[in-house]
Amino acid sequence: MSKRFFSLFVSLLLITALFAGCGSKEETAATAEAPEEETGLPSGDVSLRVWGADEDEELVNQIISGFIKEYGSMANFNITFEAHSESSAKDEILGDVLNAPDVFTFADDQLMALVASGVLKKVENDSEISGRNLAAASDAASVNGTLYAYPLTADNGYFLFYNKAVISDEAVQSMDSLMAAAGAAGQKVFMEMNSGWYMYAFFGNTDMEIGLNDDGISTYCNWNAKYTNITGRDVAEAMAAIGRNPAFTCESNDGFVGGAADGTFAAGVSGIWDENGIKEAWGDNYAACKLPTYTVAGQQVQMSSYAGYKLVGVNSYSKNQAWAAKFADWMTNEQNQTLRFEMRGQGPSNTNASGAGAVAESKAIQALQQQAEYSSLQRVGGTYWDPAANFGTLMSQGNPSGKDVQVLLNEMVTEITGEESTGDLVTEEGEAAPEENKEEATEDVVEEATEETTEETTEEIIEETTTENSEENKQ
Repeated sequence: MSKRFFSLFVSLLLITALFAGCGSKEETAATAEAPEEETGLPSGDVSLRVWGADEDEELVNQIISGFIKEYGSMANFNITFEAHSESSAKDEILGDVLNAPDVFTFADDQLMALVASGVLKKVENDSEISGRNLAAASDAASVNGTLYAYPLTADNGYFLFYNKAVISDEAVQSMDSLMAAAGAAGQKVFMEMNSGWYMYAFFGNTDMEIGLNDDGISTYCNWNAKYTNITGRDVAEAMAAIGRNPAFTCESNDGFVGGAADGTFAAGVSGIWDENGIKEAWGDNYAACKLPTYTVAGQQVQMSSYAGYKLVGVNSYSKNQAWAAKFADWMTNEQNQTLRFEMRGQGPSNTNASGAGAVAESKAIQALQQQAEYSSLQRVGGTYWDPAANFGTLMSQGNPSGKDVQVLLNEMVTEITGEESTGDLVTEEGEAAPEENKEEATEDVVEEATEETTEETTEEIIEETTTENSEENKQ
């Protein structure tokens, strides 16, 4: 009995062990499959093509190496960098969507076209991405409140550089005192008033408007308005007065940095791309701040600016879309935006990166952040640039022809909008409004600023945007 009982007992143990072994194998198999189920990231061979600026090749390859090191145990990666212009990325991608890259960098004014074409879809972890970036950068990557791209940089704007050995901190508060200080030292203030990108500074903080129509291509503009609190004539005359000042110039044989180095310029309007050159030219006397106010219609108005952002897009037609999104997330995280600043000098959109280390110590970045309150996204059509540049050139020269500035404004606005414009308020029927009704129709007035600057940020026109021929990106 005892032997029979012992044999039965051993048999039961063997059967139990057998079933336990099978269960263990099933658990192991389930565990091995868990990463894809939990992360949505497939294993196996993963190929990604990444487009970026030619100057970014070393940087992006370093970012790729870091990504493979971090996630190499999850898949077999083949990630390649291809140099392409960020300013024309939209045109190249829409020309051949199926052969376009998986991940690409581009200027924010191309966002609407990429969304409308279906190349960009909503970012899945949008709350996380928006939460770690500056609000303005997230807005630039969004259409109607939906995030479609990953913010990468927040530095394509302009502000004032000045030489503290010549210009005091008090003198940079207004254009009048700035030019007076420069002139007293036999030097000049430099600003490309003859460029539509910079000329916006004079109109952007008034109650006149410019932006894209609902078609996302054509431009509306009332910079010749006669009915606003600050009129187009007021701004044009203010610009011409600055242009006639002997301490002002928009021309330089050697560029702003060259003129700063040889003592021609004591101050100038430019961007972060000139920071290293200005540091070298002025040494410890190098300083930067927001743009000054300028005198218009008997008051001081804070100068505005255009702001631009670089974004990272994920091609919705990518065969490895999940990993492409993961790479875009990695490429734009705090660590890699800090690396981008260190290697390329480009200002981060990541909140933590922009407020720490060498980034926080950059006078140019600090000045850009000061100016951000008065900046707007560049949302204009291709018909804007030439007429604006032509008008700005005449004003920078003090309007040497003596032609009535209202006529010049009318010509500029007519070319920009493609519609005849006289600057009069037009009714819904297309007729000029009676004089007594013009004040009632005036939109929100510009806030006066003598010693205090306007607290209102110029509206960021995000919706319906396809900028066909935007002015060359400044970086």
